[in-house]
Order: sequence, then structure tokens, then C-alpha cells
Amino acid sequence: MATEVNQRGYDVVSAEGERISVKTITSSTHVSFNQQTFDQVDRVVVLRINTDELAIEILMDKPVNEARALMRQSTGKLIFPTYRPPEERLVRPLSEMVVIARAMFGPHLIRQYENGSIEVLTDGVTEPVAKPILRKIAADIQVDLLNGTGSPKTTRQLGDHIIKKLRELEAA
Repeated sequence: MATEVNQRGYDVVSAEGERISVKTITSSTHVSFNQQTFDQVDRVVVLRINTDELAIEILMDKPVNEARALMRQSTGKLIFPTYRPPEERLVRPLSEMVVIARAMFGPHLIRQYENGSIEVLTDGVTEPVAKPILRKIAADIQVDLLNGTGSPKTTRQLGDHIIKKLRELEAA
């Protein structure tokens, strides 16, 4: 971390001495940087905390000169737009990701990938939509469909809890 609270221009210093400005958002459509202190930054990292999917998305991780080229100027600020239409987002296919957890329930194989995604295969065939099957399995093994706030669990949450419960049942 930077050596002072409210360090001018940057938040983190890397092991290589690179001064990094880090911005985190949840739902904002842009982030802004102070133009007067931007010359003290070597690298820019912008992260989106996706609370629905319990994931962190890296929106930008670039040297300052490349980052600046992606920004517009506005009254002493540099603005980086964070919204991208779905057709412009790059989505890495599950086939390129590591499976971090799996469990069997009858003919169903439930797989959890490194990004938290859940895939259900029935008799070796990928289900196009996992959640309906996960709900049935949850009912059979008594996994609650609601999260701590009383809202329905996301597919990722439900799949994760089902895999954990199936592992507990298997170990018992």
C-alpha cells in the first residue's frame, strides 16, 4: 500500500516500485481521476465488484499512457467509462477455465469454475440452464434457496452451496 493515507495520485506501490492508482466500483458507469496528480501514477487498475455474482471484474489494468488514451477530459478530471454493451464484453469460455469443485447427484455432475460459474451436466450432456436443476437438487438435499437477506440465491451461490452440501453428505 502507499506510505500515506490519501496518498496523492496513487494507492499502491508494487514490488517493482510501480505507483498504481486503483479504483473500485459496483454500479458506476465511469470512474474519474484527478488530472493534477495523474502524472504521479505509473499504472491504472479499475475493478468492478459484482455483488450479484460474487465476482471481481478487471475493467482495466494498464500502464498510465495506455490508460490515458482510453479516457476523456472533463473539468480537471480524466474520465474512464466503465459501461460496455454486452456485445463488446469478452467472455472467456468455460472450456478455458479450471474446474475448482465438482459433485455428483444422481445423473447430474455439478461443476464450479475458477470464476464461480456453475455448470450442470446430466448424463454427460451440458444443461443449457443450470438453475432449475439446481433448485430440484437443493430441495432433495435440503439446501435453502434463499440467501441471508431473504433473496433467492444466484446460480453461483446455489451451485456452491449444493457442492459443499454434497461433499458433506459424502464424507458422513
